[in-house]
Amino acid sequence: MKNAPPSPAQPLRIGTRGSPLALWQAHEVRRCLMQAHNLPDAAFEVVVIKVSGDNRSMIAADRPLKEIGNKGLFTREIEDALLDGSIDIAVHSMKDMPTEQPEGLVLECYLPRQDVRDGFLSPVAAGLADLPQGAVVGSSSLRRRAQLALRRPDLKLVEFRGNVQTRMQKLQDGAASATFLAMAGLNRLGMADMARCAIEPEEMLPAVAQGAIGIEQSCDDARVRALLDAIHCTPTGLRVNAERAFLRAMDGSCETPIAALALLEDDQIWLRGEILRPDGSESLADDIRGAAADGVALGQALAQRLLARAPAGFFDWR
Repeated sequence: MKNAPPSPAQPLRIGTRGSPLALWQAHEVRRCLMQAHNLPDAAFEVVVIKVSGDNRSMIAADRPLKEIGNKGLFTREIEDALLDGSIDIAVHSMKDMPTEQPEGLVLECYLPRQDVRDGFLSPVAAGLADLPQGAVVGSSSLRRRAQLALRRPDLKLVEFRGNVQTRMQKLQDGAASATFLAMAGLNRLGMADMARCAIEPEEMLPAVAQGAIGIEQSCDDARVRALLDAIHCTPTGLRVNAERAFLRAMDGSCETPIAALALLEDDQIWLRGEILRPDGSESLADDIRGAAADGVALGQALAQRLLARAPAGFFDWR
């Protein structure tokens, strides 16, 4: 029956990418649902879906995302499966999510947010300031690359794509002297000690929604909505919604270096935002405070402030 709770006979199907981190996140969602609803492991099925962004030839070639697509590379096939009924929910790293969902889908459930910081990984340096002049740094993130170019214009920045394990192997193989990975992912995989240090937001503001896991569902599935309501983290939702409203108003994509971080202070929210020229030659930053319930409006207002300060062509490649 459509409204029956999940059971071994009719398990709730959880869609995910196949990387170790994505699988950890899907199993964590399953664990939370099992605990919240006193259900057995067999009442859930993790369904691995291959997405375009995990294509081995793209990873091996280290092609920039701007050449092969956008954030939808990591979500499109999973969302298609959700729309056609092949899965019941989809688990995503929120920093990979486009700001708009396909018609018929909604993101309203978030697990408690993890560490938002970037982790610095290097076999030769303890931190960014310790890298030698002209060192090669690998990153697939345009935001990180622009922030690095702004702070250390002497560095040679190269594309570095793939999941956590792939990028760690590239670093060990000498493809670069350093790279960056989200501390949240390293923590979840039990690999936090691989980072030489964590970069504080005051030095490098993180990606929008970094460290947050989101669960996507069909708009009209009341049974799933009731299941997910029990595990939703309201503070994370308030923070992520403010940051994503800022990104949406900036029309952010994989070709626009944008960073943001919202923090809750009692019933208030403090939102910081930064935009950069893709080559790292200029950065504009600002912040805004207001009622936590008004986070979306605050995100939009902060974006308008920065857009008003940015000259024409700010995001153009020089």
